[in-house]
Amino acid sequence: MAANSFSKSLTLSNTTRTAPRSVCKTISSGYSVFTSGYSVFFFPSFPSPLSEIDKETKKPLQYKDRMEAMAAGSKSIAESCIKSGTVKRLIYTASVMAASPLFQDGVGYGDAIDESCWTPLNVSFKYCDTFTLEYTRGKTVAEKEVLKYNDAAAGGKLEVVSLVTGLVGGDTILSHVPTSVEVIVSPATGNLFGYNHGLMLIQELLGSVPLVHVEDACEALVFCVEGEKTASLKGRFLCAAGSLSVREIATCIRGRHPECHVDATMMGEDGKGIKLDNSKLVEMGFRYKYDAKGVIEESLECAKRLGCSS
Repeated sequence: MAANSFSKSLTLSNTTRTAPRSVCKTISSGYSVFTSGYSVFFFPSFPSPLSEIDKETKKPLQYKDRMEAMAAGSKSIAESCIKSGTVKRLIYTASVMAASPLFQDGVGYGDAIDESCWTPLNVSFKYCDTFTLEYTRGKTVAEKEVLKYNDAAAGGKLEVVSLVTGLVGGDTILSHVPTSVEVIVSPATGNLFGYNHGLMLIQELLGSVPLVHVEDACEALVFCVEGEKTASLKGRFLCAAGSLSVREIATCIRGRHPECHVDATMMGEDGKGIKLDNSKLVEMGFRYKYDAKGVIEESLECAKRLGCSS
């Protein structure tokens, strides 16, 4: 889901909480410093330009590609948090696209998708266009860059939590269907772009499609600040309720909504996908409200309500 809608959902889910000591910020590759707060929610978006303005010299900084720009943006966020002197923890919203269980040569998968998985940067994919390939590589290097601040060499000045979210589905407060929801329901709507460059790409990259409801994703972000066992928390945490193959997603849609026509060309391939290990966050005490099929169900209802269904 786009960072701005995700941010709005987080704000909505947090309206009943009292005196939150946090700052919610949506950025690209540059932003203003923080002056108060306890934790920072970081929603990194994909930078369009390959340059930004240096805050001291006021001159443009040039990057050779978007990967370099995204890594620099992540570093800039962390450095500004440290410079503020008031930020203890940075909550980085990462993407499961950076957590592929593919072997580094691109041939074969590991046993499961978990926090140890990193997407290889030297592999190309059948369903990946230039933009998406840059996005995937950029998300990977940016997350690695920000996690470096947990290393001893960084001096312990900042705790970084990277919440690696799956494909976000469910309802929305927006007036249109979010892109990620369009991807989830693409077998029912016949959206070829969402199917090929969404579901099929994610399965090609990860071996299956990890799903998380937007409410659970928002609650997980808040949990990383307020959870009973999270007084001192840092590192990488996978945030997805479950992972299904494209065929399992299409079969679920067909089974629960026979009125939705799912074309045979959008039924995916035979076989189950690579399993997901989300135990690390669960063992910290977090509980998911929606399972993977619940995410699909809510996404379909959202698409119907907003007029995006077959």
